[in-house]
Amino acid sequence: MDEVQYLDLVLTEKSIRLLEKNQYTLNVDSGSTKTRIKNWIELFFNVRVIAINSYRPPEKRGKIGRIMRRRMRSRRMIITLKPGYSIPLFPEE
Repeated sequence: MDEVQYLDLVLTEKSIRLLEKNQYTLNVDSGSTKTRIKNWIELFFNVRVIAINSYRPPEKRGKIGRIMRRRMRSRRMIITLKPGYSIPLFPEE
């Protein structure tokens, strides 16, 4: 199975509200597919995924001197888990 290159948990006001509905928001590599992310999350966290919704947030641009640069684009995925399953947000020590 292909490995996921980039996976980052998003903590915003909206994503925290979605946690009550058992939905988790993640930033992933722009080349990742829904199927690949679903399989990886189910294997890594031992959970069952019901649905995945994804979108691309607007591109951010910046200027360094005369050069205009764009930040690397990523996809944002909202993952819905079956009731009774959860992903630990902060690892236990």
